[in-house]
Amino acid sequence: MSPLKIDRRKFIKGGTALMALGSVGVPAMGLQARKASYKVGLIGTGWYGKSDLFRLIQVAEVEVLALADPDQKLLDEAAKLVSQRQSSGKTPQTYNHYRQMLDAHVLDIVLVGSPDHWHALQAIDAIHAGAHVYLQKPISVDVIEGEAILAAARKYNKVVQIGTQRRSTPHLVEAKKNIVDKGLLGKVSHAEMCCYYHMRANGSPEVQPVPDFFDYDLWVGPGPMRPFDGLPHRRWWRTMMEYSNGITGDMCVHMFDAVRWTLGLGWPKSVFATGGIYVQKGGKSTIADTQTATFHYDDLDCVWTHRSWGTAQDPEYPWAYKIYGDKGTLKASVMKYEFIPQGGGEPIRGDVVYEREKYPEDLNEKDIELHAAPATRDHMRDFLMAIEQGGRPVADIEEGHISTASCILANISMELGRPLAYDPDKMIVRDDAEATRLLRRPYRAPFQHPDPRSV
Repeated sequence: MSPLKIDRRKFIKGGTALMALGSVGVPAMGLQARKASYKVGLIGTGWYGKSDLFRLIQVAEVEVLALADPDQKLLDEAAKLVSQRQSSGKTPQTYNHYRQMLDAHVLDIVLVGSPDHWHALQAIDAIHAGAHVYLQKPISVDVIEGEAILAAARKYNKVVQIGTQRRSTPHLVEAKKNIVDKGLLGKVSHAEMCCYYHMRANGSPEVQPVPDFFDYDLWVGPGPMRPFDGLPHRRWWRTMMEYSNGITGDMCVHMFDAVRWTLGLGWPKSVFATGGIYVQKGGKSTIADTQTATFHYDDLDCVWTHRSWGTAQDPEYPWAYKIYGDKGTLKASVMKYEFIPQGGGEPIRGDVVYEREKYPEDLNEKDIELHAAPATRDHMRDFLMAIEQGGRPVADIEEGHISTASCILANISMELGRPLAYDPDKMIVRDDAEATRLLRRPYRAPFQHPDPRSV
């Protein structure tokens, strides 16, 4: 029996108490991190990489020693900002290649905020270097990558927290505790998740020379090489399946993960999806503009829908989840929640928590998501508590892998046109050799795809 299988059983059976602790409220809420300084490195200095790092700086005594990014301009800007934010005032060292950073420093924590197609190699290399890892979602671009990160985390006993911070969002924690855990929904037999944001870039920029401050070959890394048609940061790379898992991998992973956490769900029995590029056919984007996916459990379907065109089905909840029970319905988003009892009665409502007074520096931070900052801070506290106490964080790598892999399976199902049932122990799609082959994307030479059995 492989160590991976043993660890998975231990997690499911032995980790229940830790998961329960995380479910009744953010387990580290109010926790003060230890006073000794954590030595920290960041891979990927774009928008959310910096945002995650600044939230960590706000809740722990850290020394940010190093930053890595193939874009020198992003790197220099981030180094200056970090020197202004961290208490020492020191400017971190900068590196073009993240492996140079890992070789040069002994780091307690590595944050990975790079594009999706780099997540697996960078997370595994950081674990090998002895660091605990805060890894942005989705954790991988293929299912076997996720299995490999999980295997590495368990083998080297490292805490890996995934940036699915809905599990630490104060008003959603409140809704779970006071509505779902108290049984107000009754028997739950259906959940809906959606995103109707017009977030598919779909431009047609011309091919152009690569600027001298950007190492495009390194940025592409293990992914397929596309002609350079402008800096890929922020929206552009996410619109390409070459480097991402589309809107399902970007947005569904959050809401599906929140539903699983709220209801205590593991792997779905099967996944089936339909969709494609139905409307926005004019540009270069390769991700679907329309998709519906069903994650099937016993007596429960969790159904995802996204459209990057048209209007939202419920304008008050354009990116959200809704859980239906025989005693009532829970609507929830990053901004609020509402419980509507079946057959009348007073609704229960809650709103997003802001912390502007406690953290006034938030107000001057470029592009900050003010509504998400408290959730990410609590997520960081939970991460630090797991490091200190040796437990599993609320968004442990196993949980992030289930949510990510399920979204990847939805994309594969959409491509093949049939339902898929994944076996996480054998790491195959049951009775489907073609789908099993698609669990592992080819890597561009000379990069080697990680193997979960030999990490």
